[in-house]
Amino acid sequence: MDSIALIEADFVEPGTVLRVDVDGFPPLAVFNLEGVYFVCDDTCSHGEASLSEGTIEGDRIECPWHNGQFCIRTGAALTPPAVRPIAVYPVTLKDGIVFIPANRSNP
Repeated sequence: MDSIALIEADFVEPGTVLRVDVDGFPPLAVFNLEGVYFVCDDTCSHGEASLSEGTIEGDRIECPWHNGQFCIRTGAALTPPAVRPIAVYPVTLKDGIVFIPANRSNP
């Protein structure tokens, strides 16, 4: 399966998130939760805000505009006003680089 390199893992400090722009994908948010990496759409499904500008609480990201929360692991909308989930992408870590599948059919 083809994959796309997003970012060097060391650039994403534990407990943080960084926005990554990749051709063919919407803006993505790359999270490091205690050394485990997650990738989801960076745009809130409620108000078009950048989730990478939000606050991480455990395995949740809180939208900076209206305080809706999403599960970083699953993309599930957890609190209003967010009701629609965000896409999450399977992550592979290889040679210190965070990868996601090139095929967008999974999210």
